Amino acid sequence: MFGGSKKPSSNHFDTLIAKGTEINGNIVASGGLHIDGKIVGRITAQPENKNAVVRLSEVGEVEGDIIAPHVIINGKVHGDVYSSEHIELAAKASITGNVYYNLIEMAMGAEVNGSLVHDKEALPAGVTPLTKATQEPPKASANKTNDQENPKGKSKASRTPELPPEASISANS
Repeated sequence: MFGGSKKPSSNHFDTLIAKGTEINGNIVASGGLHIDGKIVGRITAQPENKNAVVRLSEVGEVEGDIIAPHVIINGKVHGDVYSSEHIELAAKASITGNVYYNLIEMAMGAEVNGSLVHDKEALPAGVTPLTKATQEPPKASANKTNDQENPKGKSKASRTPELPPEASISANS
């Protein structure tokens, strides 16, 4: 938007979730993921791949958290979004949840019904880079209060519904 940004190419996507497709389960991707359909579950791009991109088109919808270095949203998200590198909210983006970001671009018309939290790490509490052996979302600790998890008083607890591990889908390049 202001030049000089070192964004990865948004033209190459390894995986496409087409319009009319609905996936119920968690997705772990290592490259580019473009979503025109609906996903109910957590989307995680492996953080060790700093060029991984999750792009949600204006006809796409996600009910769950999105965790990726680079995120481009122009559709609907019902969950928290964690972007450790760069997030772009296009004009038709609608997020019902919190956005944790390092760098953000937001077009006129984009809406966030939640908090914008500048966080250079932008990973949910308790989340480490996922591998094929650990595709389960972290379980919230019943012993911690929101103040213990985040000293600023903002909760980073996941609101993603519990899904069985066999529902997980891995998209690797």
